[in-house]
Amino acid sequence: MPDTAPRSGPHKVLLTFYALFTLAAGARAAVQLATDAGRAPIAYTLSAVAAVTYAAGWVAIRRASVGHTGFASVMLWVELAGVLTVGTLSLVQGDWFPDASVWSDYGIGYGFVPAVLPIAGLVWLRRQKQQQPERARAER
Repeated sequence: MPDTAPRSGPHKVLLTFYALFTLAAGARAAVQLATDAGRAPIAYTLSAVAAVTYAAGWVAIRRASVGHTGFASVMLWVELAGVLTVGTLSLVQGDWFPDASVWSDYGIGYGFVPAVLPIAGLVWLRRQKQQQPERARAER
Protein backbone atom coordinates (compact mmCIF):
# COMPACT_ATOMS: atom_id res chain seq x y z
CA MET A 1 0.00 0.00 0.00
CA PRO A 2 1.62 3.31 -0.99
CA ASP A 3 2.12 5.95 1.68
CA THR A 4 -0.45 8.42 0.31
CA ALA A 5 -2.70 9.02 3.32
CA PRO A 6 -3.14 12.66 4.24
CA ARG A 7 -1.42 13.62 7.45
CA SER A 8 -3.70 14.91 10.18
CA GLY A 9 -2.63 17.63 12.58
CA PRO A 10 -2.21 15.19 15.50
CA HIS A 11 -0.29 12.80 13.26
CA LYS A 12 2.15 15.55 12.24
CA VAL A 13 2.61 16.59 15.87
CA LEU A 14 3.31 13.01 16.94
CA LEU A 15 5.83 12.52 14.13
CA THR A 16 7.55 15.79 15.06
CA PHE A 17 7.83 14.84 18.74
CA TYR A 18 9.08 11.35 17.92
CA ALA A 19 11.73 12.77 15.59
CA LEU A 20 12.82 15.33 18.20
CA PHE A 21 12.99 12.74 20.96
CA THR A 22 14.90 10.33 18.75
CA LEU A 23 17.52 13.05 18.24
CA ALA A 24 17.47 14.29 21.84
CA ALA A 25 17.70 10.87 23.46
CA GLY A 26 20.21 9.62 20.90
CA ALA A 27 22.49 12.65 21.23
CA ARG A 28 22.27 12.55 25.01
CA ALA A 29 23.13 8.86 25.14
CA ALA A 30 25.94 9.19 22.60
CA VAL A 31 27.60 12.04 24.49
CA GLN A 32 27.15 10.38 27.88
CA LEU A 33 28.40 6.98 26.72
CA ALA A 34 31.35 8.50 24.82
CA THR A 35 32.51 10.83 27.58
CA ASP A 36 31.81 9.03 30.87
CA ALA A 37 30.14 5.65 30.33
CA GLY A 38 31.29 4.32 33.70
CA ARG A 39 29.54 7.02 35.74
CA ALA A 40 25.97 5.81 35.12
CA PRO A 41 26.03 2.95 32.61
CA ILE A 42 22.45 1.86 33.31
CA ALA A 43 20.99 5.34 32.86
CA TYR A 44 23.04 6.08 29.76
CA THR A 45 22.19 2.75 28.14
CA LEU A 46 18.52 3.29 28.91
CA SER A 47 18.70 6.67 27.16
CA ALA A 48 20.09 4.87 24.10
CA VAL A 49 17.26 2.33 24.33
CA ALA A 50 14.79 5.22 24.55
CA ALA A 51 16.29 6.73 21.37
CA VAL A 52 15.86 3.45 19.49
CA THR A 53 12.31 3.14 20.83
CA TYR A 54 11.47 6.66 19.65
CA ALA A 55 12.91 5.95 16.19
CA ALA A 56 10.88 2.74 15.91
CA GLY A 57 7.84 4.63 17.20
CA TRP A 58 8.27 7.25 14.47
CA VAL A 59 8.30 4.54 11.79
CA ALA A 60 5.36 2.76 13.39
CA ILE A 61 3.22 5.90 13.63
CA ARG A 62 4.02 6.83 10.04
CA ARG A 63 2.96 3.37 8.86
CA ALA A 64 -0.17 3.43 11.03
CA SER A 65 -1.50 6.40 9.09
CA VAL A 66 -1.88 4.13 6.05
CA GLY A 67 -3.51 1.27 7.93
CA HIS A 68 -0.58 -0.70 9.36
CA THR A 69 -1.49 -0.28 13.01
CA GLY A 70 -0.18 -3.50 14.57
CA PHE A 71 3.47 -2.48 14.89
CA ALA A 72 2.48 0.96 16.20
CA SER A 73 0.32 -0.59 18.89
CA VAL A 74 3.15 -2.83 20.06
CA MET A 75 5.74 -0.03 20.00
CA LEU A 76 3.59 2.45 21.89
CA TRP A 77 2.81 -0.09 24.63
CA VAL A 78 6.50 -1.06 24.85
CA GLU A 79 7.44 2.62 25.12
CA LEU A 80 4.84 3.26 27.83
CA ALA A 81 6.02 0.18 29.76
CA GLY A 82 9.60 1.44 29.48
CA VAL A 83 8.74 4.90 30.79
CA LEU A 84 6.72 3.49 33.68
CA THR A 85 9.31 0.86 34.58
CA VAL A 86 12.33 3.15 34.36
CA GLY A 87 10.43 5.98 36.04
CA THR A 88 9.49 3.77 38.96
CA LEU A 89 12.95 2.18 39.25
CA SER A 90 14.59 5.59 39.24
CA LEU A 91 12.47 6.54 42.24
CA VAL A 92 12.85 3.32 44.26
CA GLN A 93 16.42 2.41 43.23
CA GLY A 94 17.98 5.84 42.98
CA ASP A 95 21.50 4.42 43.35
CA TRP A 96 21.07 2.75 39.94
CA PHE A 97 20.65 6.23 38.45
CA PRO A 98 23.46 8.51 39.63
CA ASP A 99 22.66 10.48 36.49
CA ALA A 100 19.24 10.65 34.88
CA SER A 101 18.08 8.83 31.78
CA VAL A 102 15.46 10.20 29.40
CA TRP A 103 12.80 8.16 31.19
CA SER A 104 14.01 8.76 34.78
CA ASP A 105 11.33 10.09 37.10
CA TYR A 106 8.82 9.56 34.27
CA GLY A 107 10.65 12.03 32.04
CA ILE A 108 10.74 14.96 34.46
CA GLY A 109 13.85 16.33 32.74
CA TYR A 110 11.82 16.67 29.55
CA GLY A 111 8.67 18.11 31.09
CA PHE A 112 7.05 14.65 31.43
CA VAL A 113 6.68 14.50 27.64
CA PRO A 114 8.18 10.97 27.66
CA ALA A 115 5.27 9.82 29.84
CA VAL A 116 2.60 11.66 27.85
CA LEU A 117 3.87 10.85 24.36
CA PRO A 118 2.99 7.13 24.23
CA ILE A 119 -0.42 7.86 25.75
CA ALA A 120 -1.08 10.51 23.11
CA GLY A 121 0.09 8.02 20.48
CA LEU A 122 -2.24 5.32 21.77
CA VAL A 123 -5.19 7.73 21.74
CA TRP A 124 -4.35 8.77 18.16
CA LEU A 125 -3.92 5.11 17.16
CA ARG A 126 -7.30 4.20 18.61
CA ARG A 127 -8.89 6.89 16.47
CA GLN A 128 -7.01 5.56 13.44
CA LYS A 129 -8.34 2.07 14.04
CA GLN A 130 -11.89 3.40 14.40
CA GLN A 131 -11.57 5.27 11.10
CA GLN A 132 -10.25 2.27 9.16
CA PRO A 133 -13.68 0.59 8.71
CA GLU A 134 -15.11 3.94 7.60
CA ARG A 135 -12.37 4.34 4.99
CA ALA A 136 -12.86 0.78 3.76
CA ARG A 137 -16.61 1.38 3.29
CA ALA A 138 -15.93 4.66 1.47
CA GLU A 139 -13.50 2.92 -0.92
CA ARG A 140 -16.07 0.29 -1.97
